[in-house]
Amino acid sequence: MVRQVFAWAPDWLAAVAVLTAAVCLALLVHRLALAALRRTLGRHHPFLRRLIEDTRGPSRLAMIVFALSAALQAAPLSNSLKTALTQMLLVAFVVLVGWIAHVAIDIASRIYLGRFQLDAEDNLLARKHVTQVRILYRAVDTLLVVVTLSAAMMTFDSVRQYGVSLFASAGVAGLAVGLAARPLFSNLIAGVQLAVTQPIRLDDVVIVENEWGRVEEINSTYVVVRIWDLRRMIVPLTYFIEKPFQNWTRASAQIIGTAFFYVDYSVPVAKVRAKAEEIVRASKFWDGQVVNLQVTDCKDATIELRVLASAATSSAAFDLRCEIREKLIDYLQREYPDALPRHREELILREGDRTNGHGLPDRQELGRPVVAN
Repeated sequence: MVRQVFAWAPDWLAAVAVLTAAVCLALLVHRLALAALRRTLGRHHPFLRRLIEDTRGPSRLAMIVFALSAALQAAPLSNSLKTALTQMLLVAFVVLVGWIAHVAIDIASRIYLGRFQLDAEDNLLARKHVTQVRILYRAVDTLLVVVTLSAAMMTFDSVRQYGVSLFASAGVAGLAVGLAARPLFSNLIAGVQLAVTQPIRLDDVVIVENEWGRVEEINSTYVVVRIWDLRRMIVPLTYFIEKPFQNWTRASAQIIGTAFFYVDYSVPVAKVRAKAEEIVRASKFWDGQVVNLQVTDCKDATIELRVLASAATSSAAFDLRCEIREKLIDYLQREYPDALPRHREELILREGDRTNGHGLPDRQELGRPVVAN
């Protein structure tokens, strides 16, 4: 039929005319379908509406590819050329479907996370959901890329046969590929485990390798921890599954800080306790929950005082501990300087005016402690 319509034209011109008509028809159908979907969905389906808007480009290309595939059957072209063009269009269609799926996953994750605010004061629930969605998004996105490339390659008979033989073989090449891919797959599995169990979340305060920091990024294979001095520690995902670490914000951001003091036995503990409570209660970093001072140890020359004070966050707890140390040391220096740590020795003075004439100390001088700083 096409040959009868374009009997006056050569084959290549007829083929170009057919394919051009197919492209024009595809563009028209895509435009009409897009307008109809916009009117139908309205404001009741935000996900579908955003999906249609964000995939206008790939969906238009997919419609063109579909129309060209159908028009090739009627175009006056050789069988070898039709086969090559059909193969190319099939690969393009597979890639476009993967592209649309990627956009759909991205839109769904952004719509879901739009309900949570990480900058809120109590952001525990937000950090939980943001961590889950971001880790799962990266895992699914990686899986989607692998599936899309595999589907595109499997359209070629030679590549499909090579892949089957490669997976079926147990040779050195297969072993090398397996060993090389093991860290990738182990980190992907660890990422899924982190998303489900959530030992860490974004903005969690953690102690990793004896370093204090916050979880800044969680990627598909590694975690970025921002250290307190603005350094970044890159840690593989498997670390948080296989090794112990401290998470100071696992259940809540509240934490109890400690400050230790080593003082003389003569210190009035009750008065120091009252002063410590006064300092903590007046601090802007205290959350109003816990404040206490106890004697936690006795050594040969000093006693150990421990001050406990709670704060809403670990950063506030650090500042509170520093403030307690500074102000309580100043209080001891002003009010009870003799209660600061000192070394005591018993000295036997052998000066002439303090001896009994036989080179021995006076009885009144025996056992008298001499205080030396």
